[in-house]
Amino acid sequence: MARLNLLEETRFEKVPVKVYPTADEASIDVAHRISHLIQSKQHNGEKAILGLATGATPIKVYRELVRLHREEGLSFQNVVTFNLDEYYPMHPTADQSYVSFMKKHLFDLVDIPTENIHIPDGTVPADQVHAYCEDYERKISSYGGLDIQLLGIGRTGHIGFNEPGSAPNSGTRLVTLDDLTRRDASRDFGGKENVPTKAITMGVGTIFKAKEIILMAWNEKKAEIVKKAIEGELSADIPATYLQLSDNVEFILDQDAASLLTRFDTPWLAEDVVWTDELAKKAVVWLSLELDKAILKLTDDDYNTHGMAQLVTEKGPAYGINIRVFNELQRTITGWPGGKPGVDDSNRPERANPASKNVILFSPHPDDDVISMGGTFIRLADQGHQVHVAYQTSGNTAVWDDDVLRYLEFVIDFASSAEEKEAKQKIYDEARTFFESKKPNQVDPEVIRTIKGLIRKGEAIAGARFVGLPDEHIHFQDLPFYDRGKFSKEVDFEDDIQQTMELLRQVKPHQVFAAGDFADPHGTHRVCFDIILQALIRLRETDEWTKDCWLWLYRGAWHEYPIHEIEMAVPLSPQEVKRKRIAIFKHQSQKDVPVFPGDDPREFWVRAEDRTSETAGLYHQLGLANYEAIEAFVRWKF
Repeated sequence: MARLNLLEETRFEKVPVKVYPTADEASIDVAHRISHLIQSKQHNGEKAILGLATGATPIKVYRELVRLHREEGLSFQNVVTFNLDEYYPMHPTADQSYVSFMKKHLFDLVDIPTENIHIPDGTVPADQVHAYCEDYERKISSYGGLDIQLLGIGRTGHIGFNEPGSAPNSGTRLVTLDDLTRRDASRDFGGKENVPTKAITMGVGTIFKAKEIILMAWNEKKAEIVKKAIEGELSADIPATYLQLSDNVEFILDQDAASLLTRFDTPWLAEDVVWTDELAKKAVVWLSLELDKAILKLTDDDYNTHGMAQLVTEKGPAYGINIRVFNELQRTITGWPGGKPGVDDSNRPERANPASKNVILFSPHPDDDVISMGGTFIRLADQGHQVHVAYQTSGNTAVWDDDVLRYLEFVIDFASSAEEKEAKQKIYDEARTFFESKKPNQVDPEVIRTIKGLIRKGEAIAGARFVGLPDEHIHFQDLPFYDRGKFSKEVDFEDDIQQTMELLRQVKPHQVFAAGDFADPHGTHRVCFDIILQALIRLRETDEWTKDCWLWLYRGAWHEYPIHEIEMAVPLSPQEVKRKRIAIFKHQSQKDVPVFPGDDPREFWVRAEDRTSETAGLYHQLGLANYEAIEAFVRWKF
């Protein structure tokens, strides 16, 4: 098997790749490699020259280096650092500057001499930038070059800020940032319009001179560009592909970032595999979509000419495999997401009994419920289940400042007494003054956060009532981590878990629905899921009702589960799609242009409808019934 893996990497992967189960494990390993280099250089009386990166990717590497310094005596006295890049213009004291980033995560926490730290200067006058960049190159060369260069990878394929079009021999220079790069940075700056359009960056050629290059990537968001960088052709459109030309590079990935590499995504194309039922299902779905041919029409020849001859030999003929996979997919489809009473449920996604289930739908933000599974939400209520919804956070971050003033103006006009009007006017004046001087990404005062939260609360109530829930089944958790996280990333979640356990004990659900969007491990959805999971794990140790509690995961408006992973597919009629749309429309503050739209310019209701219609289209393409839309779910296995 090891030899086959080596051959597979030679055929598909054009650079050395090491994959770890988690980003934590990968980061610790990289930190220890850096530590060994520093200690080796210390032993020889030499300096360790490190090329450092910023962004979310290297944070855990720096955290482990700080731990090694504090707990194991790792000294940085002999370390000289050169950072890859900096926004331009950018003052070093600004929160978004990479100087601030490096101080916060590493430099202020270890004993590195200040004079040994080099970060591109975002305040250099424009007419001096070229000379400054040449001097930056000379400084690196004066130390004999970089011993290790750490890299992340942007979704444009940039390394450093070497955007598409960069030359492989480019040096340190001023560059213009790609629009996608600026969109990705928009949350840190309080909007894309506040992100600088330029940056100073080491060049691809500068990076190439390092004795060792380590490119790190974590989570599913990076999987597509990682595959292109590792397996794709050399291209100026994806500067990271230039790393294929280096003899000193290694890609360090977690499983999610590596998930689209051939050896993980379609391993039958790379080597002989052990054909489990799950892998066979994935391969048959892939083959059907690849050939645009219904599953029941696939032939032995289709299998043999697409790397699946071994599957036919072991488990064939093809038609027998086709029938099995087709039936498995057919059985995922149900119009009864809470189970269908009085029927044989042995091949259904959900249990028939009890006929009326206690259900709780956890919504990370106040609109995820209707956006992500609004049709299923409506159907569960229509079919007589005791449905509860729990809005885990206030969602106050995603409300426009103008909306606060508009609501306050209404409250002032509606005030019943002069004293009440005066009190509200004072809040209004203070809010308006704050907004006039508000800096990008500045945290709102508590009173404004409260008002923004109340705006979203009112919208959520309207949506849940439209679905058919009584008010006593609508819960607003306002989990503490959400606002704490605005001031510190080092937060404890114990009170969030305890609050969630209390609610679960109150409802005693047979079904729990939770957001399963894990592409961003630092995002609210992931944190909210981890809180639910921890609460359920603890309750399973003491509460008998949890033995009959199933946890179903849904995804948001951007991505869906791959077809072969879907375990429950709930089809929606055109009328149900319309009802879901109206439920989404109740969230007026999120319509048109939301505060944080992400990459997708479409409105949330459009994204949701496109996603569910695309899922239905894929089922039909595989040869199953042609539905208007399908919402998909995966069951969590404890």
